[in-house]
Amino acid sequence: MITNQTTDFSGLDFSAGESILIDKPIEFTSFKVIHIIRKAINVKRVGHTGTLDPLATGLLIILTGKNTKLMNDFLGLEKSYSGTILLGKTSPSMDTETKTETREIPSGLNEELILKTRDKFLGNISQLPPMYSALKVGGKKLYELARKGRTIKREPRVVNVSRFEITKIDLPEIHFEVDCSKGTYIRVLANDFGELLGCGGIISSLRRTAIGEYKVDNALKLKDFTDRISSLNIS
Repeated sequence: MITNQTTDFSGLDFSAGESILIDKPIEFTSFKVIHIIRKAINVKRVGHTGTLDPLATGLLIILTGKNTKLMNDFLGLEKSYSGTILLGKTSPSMDTETKTETREIPSGLNEELILKTRDKFLGNISQLPPMYSALKVGGKKLYELARKGRTIKREPRVVNVSRFEITKIDLPEIHFEVDCSKGTYIRVLANDFGELLGCGGIISSLRRTAIGEYKVDNALKLKDFTDRISSLNIS
């Protein structure tokens, strides 16, 4: 069973195993969300089915108890995002987490060119994992090395973007929606998109709206979840 906004918490057994839809707040790491939920329900075995960047919001599927064995059932599901690309900016993290640099936006940039460039990012595409990511190389998370000023060789990966819709153009901002496969970095998509346009680009806002059939609209706010646990005293 999936625990969401309409679930009767009185019948839940987090130790035996539950699956919870959580709407991650901005500036929280996915690990911090896990820590808060683990403490609230007093269960050690708690995991999630796909990391979200600290500055991203949206859907996390949290698994507890024996349901952590279902991790692989969720990891391969297609993910959906909405967000904003800010053109004319670059940064090491490809978002606003690290210091940005400004680049000039070409004077001839228009909707036609933006849409033609977008088309190049549909289907199977190659991405180089960013240094600011939780990907482990040699037992170390890349962002740990990046924060020490180190850059190491990474191998490109093929991912799939099944939908990349430009919902609004308000330069220097481009609003978008994306459906993509496991392992797709939306920050890299923004960076590579901006580079092809000749001005660079970063993610200025990002929200995960769905994982497979599971929607963020049905998810619980983290505080709502912990408040309901506290009020029922079922931890």
